[in-house]
Amino acid sequence: MALATLRRVLIGPPLPTQRLVHERLNRIQGLAVFASDALSSSAYATEEILLVLMAAGTAAMSLAWPIALAITTVLLIVAFSYHQTIHAYPSGGGAYIVARDNLGVWPGLVAAAALLIDYVLTVAVSVSAGVAAITSAVPALFGHRVALALLAVAVIALVNLRGVRESGTIFSVPTYLFIGSMLALITLGLLRTWGAPPVRPRLPAEAAAVVQPLSLMLLLRAFASGSAAMTGIEAISNGVQAFRPPEARNAGITLFWMAAVLSTLFLGLTWLATHLGVVPVERETVVSQLARLILGPGPAYYVVQAATAMILILAANTSFADFPRLAAILARDRFLPTQLRNLGDRLVFANGIVALAVLAGGLIVLFDARTHALIPLYAVGVFLSFTLSQSGMVRRWWRRRGRGWVHSLLINLAGAAATAVVLGVVLVAKFAQGAWIVAGVLPLFVAAMRAVYGHYLQLRRELSLAGARPPAAEVHHKVVVPVGGINRAVLPALRYACSLSDDVTAVHVEVDPEETAQLRERWQTWGLGIPLRVLPSPYRSVLGPFLDYLAELEWRVGFDQYLTIVLPEFVPSRWWHFLLHNQTALLFKAALFLRRSRAGRITVVTDVPYYLSPPAEPEVAPVAAAEVAAAPARGAVALLAGLLLAAAGLALALTRGWAPLWQALFGLALLLQVALAAFLLFVRSLAR
Repeated sequence: MALATLRRVLIGPPLPTQRLVHERLNRIQGLAVFASDALSSSAYATEEILLVLMAAGTAAMSLAWPIALAITTVLLIVAFSYHQTIHAYPSGGGAYIVARDNLGVWPGLVAAAALLIDYVLTVAVSVSAGVAAITSAVPALFGHRVALALLAVAVIALVNLRGVRESGTIFSVPTYLFIGSMLALITLGLLRTWGAPPVRPRLPAEAAAVVQPLSLMLLLRAFASGSAAMTGIEAISNGVQAFRPPEARNAGITLFWMAAVLSTLFLGLTWLATHLGVVPVERETVVSQLARLILGPGPAYYVVQAATAMILILAANTSFADFPRLAAILARDRFLPTQLRNLGDRLVFANGIVALAVLAGGLIVLFDARTHALIPLYAVGVFLSFTLSQSGMVRRWWRRRGRGWVHSLLINLAGAAATAVVLGVVLVAKFAQGAWIVAGVLPLFVAAMRAVYGHYLQLRRELSLAGARPPAAEVHHKVVVPVGGINRAVLPALRYACSLSDDVTAVHVEVDPEETAQLRERWQTWGLGIPLRVLPSPYRSVLGPFLDYLAELEWRVGFDQYLTIVLPEFVPSRWWHFLLHNQTALLFKAALFLRRSRAGRITVVTDVPYYLSPPAEPEVAPVAAAEVAAAPARGAVALLAGLLLAAAGLALALTRGWAPLWQALFGLALLLQVALAAFLLFVRSLAR
């Protein structure tokens, strides 16, 4: 009850299925949910361009503006192309559905794998960039960026588990705060710098010492790095069904809003950065430097940094909206585990949300929450899915040739060509820096999805009733009851075994001869006349001799009989009582479940539980009874309070520079609280 209360506090009460249509987004909420990824990329795309160009000296950094113009041109072409995709495929699914329907299953799986990898990287990159904005404003937190990033991923996942509409409402405020603060920053910056000569950037000493000549490859690398500004442009086409009716029209309008705002922010920030001579440094982002130069170190600067940090972290929300939906579509088509298509209590694909959080958290830890290390991995999957999607749309128009097909084909052809060129540039320019990892993982992912599909195909064939004969009405059982002793938990299992068959054998594995002698003596009275077979175990193993006996028995029992194992088991009344016992019955069940019977024989395993009574408690007065009824709620509140206190203590220890001993103690306390909550949830699920 306490765990259920905690779950309801964190996630909310379950919603009925008929509420699904009401849990959709309007355009304002849709922009916040699906555009946060694309909009947030404007906060670091300019920095990625400058970071590459600074290798060729200060003169080369002025080329960031024309590179940004080229990227924006491609972005608008892709936006118009995806607008057509939305209206052609209003059911959603994006690149996977388009490529599968028009190019074939294999291209569809490649597009799906690229998108899923992209979504995981989006969470890792966005959260890492958001944490970088925080550490720019508070440098003391720089050494704790991984912990902050993991905490942010957990919070976003928790909010998404509460439902699509609720996450849209919650995330609308940070999204529009970012848009407003960036537009204000750009407007004020243009007013203050208009007509003034550009400031010549000053490179750090270590960068000036290794200046290299400007080359075509360097320009291509800068273009590839800045193309991160286009990531997330496809998100709306993947989640059309999350919008209120008419879904396609609302999604298309929201897509144009997103493209217009993103282009404005990206071009404005790039122009200001080149005009003011901003140079990327490790401990402060370009946006932070612009805000300091234009707004000064006052409250307005911290508003911009807070808005940037929030939008970068919440950009991961786009992936949390799209990854579970795409995974559910793939699970429906049997290319991913079918658990991913199940709706949770709050009408969201909860398993997909949890899977994304775990995968992204692993990447953050692996790459130490460094945005620049993750960016080279980021763009390959994005532009591969772009290219396949637009190529699929080109083939669709060519085959159907309906009204206005030439115009539509040319738009998607331009999109396919533009994204294919960018994909080639990214592969060439970023291959050695990490793009090879995605290029290697992608075919493995596709092969894994095909293997999953092969399993489900084989399962369907083997479970099909085609060619099967109706089973015989009469069934004979050979029943085996493993016993460690004779007690009240064993008696119900013996009675149940006798109700199944007259051919019942009790089996005891001898570890202690004295205990075996006592069992034989008591068996005469309590054994219900069932034969007792004692198996020697010179090496004190209980499971091994029993499995050997079972294998021998399978050959001796006729094929017209079922071999049934009846397991007696007592169930404690308290969760912590489980830790005080050997869990022998659980080991038996696991071993019997995983082994394969010989000669194709079916071995049935039946568990007969015996529930122990709760410990005796003193009588409770009527007034106190209400308090006892409220105890589960108090337990949930106490557990939640413990988690919050431990987290607050750890945060204070890290931010105030307390001794490492205090940091370790608070970290250990938080870890123990999380482990306790997870264990209680696990035990509660078993109890159900």
